[in-house]
Amino acid sequence: MAATRVGIVGAGWIARVHLRVLSGFDDVQVVGISSRNPDSAGPLAESAGARVYPDYRSMLDAAELDAVFVCLPPYAHGEPELAVVDRGIALFAEKPLGVDEQWPARIAKAIHEKGVVSCVGYQWRYLEVVDRARELLESRPPQLVVGSWLGETPGAAWWIRKDQSGGQIVEQATHIFDLARYLAGEMEPIAAAGRRVPRPAYPDSDILDVTETSVRFASGAIGSFSTTSLLAAAHRVELEAVSDGMALTLEVLNHRLLVRRGSEKTTFAPPSVFDTPYELQNRAFIDAVQGKPNRIRSSYDDALLTHHLTLAASRLANEAASV
Repeated sequence: MAATRVGIVGAGWIARVHLRVLSGFDDVQVVGISSRNPDSAGPLAESAGARVYPDYRSMLDAAELDAVFVCLPPYAHGEPELAVVDRGIALFAEKPLGVDEQWPARIAKAIHEKGVVSCVGYQWRYLEVVDRARELLESRPPQLVVGSWLGETPGAAWWIRKDQSGGQIVEQATHIFDLARYLAGEMEPIAAAGRRVPRPAYPDSDILDVTETSVRFASGAIGSFSTTSLLAAAHRVELEAVSDGMALTLEVLNHRLLVRRGSEKTTFAPPSVFDTPYELQNRAFIDAVQGKPNRIRSSYDDALLTHHLTLAASRLANEAASV
């Protein structure tokens, strides 16, 4: 079988992660990287033996591609994905899907019309610890779910601007909301609070620095999600689920699951490094592109549900903060 030809839109941190993973697949060839920043794209392309393109359209026109990874900041999503899908090329889009609902709706419609393979970057769904948590919760459905992302402010200038990132819930904590959906089912936000904290280091910031969101699941379970970007480093990125007689704590960054039943405590921590979930996710996507059994755990349609959820939660928090 000929190697699957891949193009990457973007040359930032997450593009480098995907390139590193894809370069380890014997049946994949990264042939093009498009970016407005040649200083970033050049070394990436050289490491993969790929060509640099000044924009995604020139890459789509010149390269014969089987799949494209769109690795752009939230505000830049939309037109690139639609251009990929319109050409009938398989689409991998990094989360979040954007900063609004209009572009994602158009892209989802085009994916259905073209019948292309799609995947969105919710890589934590592929962890063994998540599989184990899902198995345990099947027999003991969660009644209380508590998620948290307590950490630092990323360095990208766009991250602190609501119109460019969507805010912490939409851009970052979306991973925790998505895992809650994956493990406990659909939910809707019923109340939220938010607060901006003036910080001299971030005079241009207009996003909420602290949020608290209450949700109700379709199952009847209730939950809450706490976020902050006030800290100097990641403190807690977790999802907890409480069932009748059992409590699970999923330490996402550590790839570790703690299971408590009464006084008994079990720790499940299979061997895993930073790239592990990306490898599993990207392998599932490439296999589906090659016509093998589809093991993608977050299609564009599914990710759209998480996107709607985080936008709704963010709106509630911002409305509460403005009162």
